[in-house]
Order: sequence, then C-alpha cells, then structure tokens
Amino acid sequence: MSSVLFQRDIRLHRLNTFGLPARAAWFAAVDSLERLAALIATPEWRYLQRLVLGGGSNVILTGDFDGLVLHARIPGRALVGEDQEAWLVRAGAGEPWHEFVCWTLEQGWPGLENLALIPGTVGASPIQNIGAYGLELAQRFQGLEAVDLATGELRAFDRDACGFGYRDSVFKREAANRFLIASVTFRLPKRWTPVTGYAELARELEAAKIEKPTARQIADAVVAVRSRKLPDPAQIGNAGSFFKNPVVDAAAFAEFIARYPGAPHYPQPDGAVKLAAGWLIERCGWKGKWFGAVGVYDKQALVLVNRGGARGQDVLRLARSIQESVLDEFGVVLEPEPVVV
Repeated sequence: MSSVLFQRDIRLHRLNTFGLPARAAWFAAVDSLERLAALIATPEWRYLQRLVLGGGSNVILTGDFDGLVLHARIPGRALVGEDQEAWLVRAGAGEPWHEFVCWTLEQGWPGLENLALIPGTVGASPIQNIGAYGLELAQRFQGLEAVDLATGELRAFDRDACGFGYRDSVFKREAANRFLIASVTFRLPKRWTPVTGYAELARELEAAKIEKPTARQIADAVVAVRSRKLPDPAQIGNAGSFFKNPVVDAAAFAEFIARYPGAPHYPQPDGAVKLAAGWLIERCGWKGKWFGAVGVYDKQALVLVNRGGARGQDVLRLARSIQESVLDEFGVVLEPEPVVV
C-alpha cells in the first residue's frame, strides 16, 4: 500500500474528544477532493473497511479499527451566492464549527449564533443535525456535497435527501460511512429574527439587560451558558450531551406528568412532548457519580466524562446503567447521541 497516501497503525486518542484509546490499522488525511480521488484509485481501496472521522466529538471508540480511517480535513469558507432573502455561505468539511460560526457573524451574516461553541467540524454538523437553544442546523441548511466512497462520484444532497430528524440524518443511518462530506452550504437570512425562546438563553440575556439582542450578543450568551454547564473537551474528555432528549406521545406524557408535575417538558408541533434527559438522569441520582475513570459531569447530568484512562467499554457500561435506571424509574427509553464504533 502506498506510504505516500496511507499511514499505518495510527493512534486515535487525539482524534476523538472523549480521549478514548484506539488505533487505526490504516489512516489517511483527506484535505482535498483530489487526494480522496487518489485514495479511491488505489488497488487496495475496495478491500478496506472505512470509517470517516471529523472532529471526533460525536463518536465512542470501543477498540481498534481494523480498516482505514479517513480524517476529513477539507478547508475553505466563502460566500457563494445570495438573493433578496438570504446569503448562501459554503464551508469545507474540515472547518472547525465554532470558528466558522464566528466568521459568519464577523461578515455580518446572522443565523447560526444559537449553535455557537458546539464542538466538531462543519462536515459533521449535518450528520448529527446539530441543534441547541431553539435552533437546528436543518433550519439553516441549503445543501451539501459528498463523495460516494464506493464509486468516487461527487453527489449533491438537498434537505430532503439528507433525511433530517432529531439529532439524526441519513448519514447516521443507511448512508453511514458510505459518503465523505466535502462541503456544506448554509442559507443565512437577511431578514433575521432572533431566536431567544429557550429558557436558559432568555435568562442569560435578561441578566445582561439585553432586550433586543444582536446575533453577536446571542452567540456570546450561548457561549457563556455552554461554558458554565458543559466541560471543555480540551480539559476533560467528553462527547457533549450523551443522550437525546426523549420524545413521548401525548398519552405517555399525561401519565408521566401526573407522577412528576414539576418535570421540564417541551410540547412538539405534532402533539408529542420532549422530556429533559438531564433531569431524568439527575433524578435517578447519577449526577456527579464516578466509576473509576468515567463518570457523570457534576454540572450537567447529560454529559459523561473521562477524567483520564477510560476506555470505550467503560463509557458504554455506564451509559447502559443510566439507561436501565431511567427506564425502571420513569418508563422512558434514553437513546445515545454519539455513534458507537
């Protein structure tokens, strides 16, 4: 195998924000479409199982990967079009997400401010359909380009083709590791309206005595809230929110709220109700508990953390224990956000 294109036996602990130990049998950095095309053209390509990594902020590595890890690093960010309603802004898959958000605000293009400080890369953002503080990526999404790793074909995906759901997309389901996302284009509104209905964000703005916030002020408030309750992956290993907020139907919610009248909840347009996973976990007594090197963050029960030396299986054991506890107490199923490899 070409030593110019591929590296052998590479440690991955620095390429996942949980800091979990794992090795890739083969590894290649993908910083351009040309480099990816050269990789696909190698004779060995068809025989290798493949795993695409971006910022590693939404993955749990449970052991060594006996295949090829592709590290998406394609750079670039630019205004690629506009109309009366919006600016169309494109970024390469390897661009750090938060830096990209800050750059759009510096250019005077609002719309992504509620998603500030989310870890990871631009290329990973549609895979997870990232969301926070009342906004989801799908609401600002225009399209993306991705390379079919079986054929080398560059394909365009619109919103429908991405199959967005709550922290979900086609790239987490049937298209997982079939494509490498090369770039993402966002539609940022010229007639911008601030999204400030989320309670924590509203309180932060009220405390700062900001009645009519700018996009930059919203981003700053989001950063302040996130910094207080979520650990910095550079300081303590984590993958952000580990569980999705569960969504239950009206009948299940009526039974739940009768037992727990003070529980936070968020009605959905279709009549279902979203529950707060962090509240459920905290009520079960998990917040701040440690089990060796892995534990539940003491400032936010939704976050599992690695204080050094944890392995992927340690994280999964803790996650399963939390799921069983919440199911026993509330009859509610918690679904993990990260992808388990």
